[in-house]
Amino acid sequence: MARVALVTGGSRGIGAAISVALKAAGYTVVANYAGNDEAAAAFTKETGIPTYKWSVADYEACAAGIAKVEAEVGPVDVLVNNAGITRDAMFHKMTPAQWKEVIDTNLSGLFNMTHPLWSGMRDRKFGRVISISSINGQKGQAGQVNYSAAKSGDLGFTKALAQEGARAGITVNAICPGYIATEMVKAIDEKVLNERIIPQIPVGRLGEPSEIARIVVFLASEEAGFITGSTISANGGQFFV
Repeated sequence: MARVALVTGGSRGIGAAISVALKAAGYTVVANYAGNDEAAAAFTKETGIPTYKWSVADYEACAAGIAKVEAEVGPVDVLVNNAGITRDAMFHKMTPAQWKEVIDTNLSGLFNMTHPLWSGMRDRKFGRVISISSINGQKGQAGQVNYSAAKSGDLGFTKALAQEGARAGITVNAICPGYIATEMVKAIDEKVLNERIIPQIPVGRLGEPSEIARIVVFLASEEAGFITGSTISANGGQFFV
């Protein structure tokens, strides 16, 4: 029986690529989304991957959503914490709401999703928790103090939880993408993209969502059982840790 994989923010962008790649690798995939009903419906129609709507910023909604998924599909063995938002502003102009929204989704969302699944993974002696952080969680970024703080926190979450899960057969890892050719990045002014962003990337191009997805597929596999607590940078050489 195929293992069940749940991908948050899994119907668009990098999340959609991850969902599709996991399905192609033989997993039974479920995609979570927060708000875009039209995009989610189109994604399900195109891929056959079911979508479930709830906000990862709400613990009770996560617990209820996960319970519904497990009742309808089966126990979740692979969790990909991909959902994320931005509320960019220079720090002196950042509002408490902008700070809280990003922290609640991009950092607390990892707790809200992983915690309800943890006991089941421990009982079954198998689990994969893979969180999508960011290059800006490693190096910081002006105008993104909230986002950088949350994404950096994701790495601490990963390292600590990996130590708790190791003897129970659960691995916990993170991926830090650089600039990836998603709708959001491609919407940046072409002049800015070509003259200021791409020249900072040694390989000379944006990454592809499928390149992040392939890392997830490997980390989710049985063969990756000795890799835990790790952060994999996928940024075209833009930043080295």
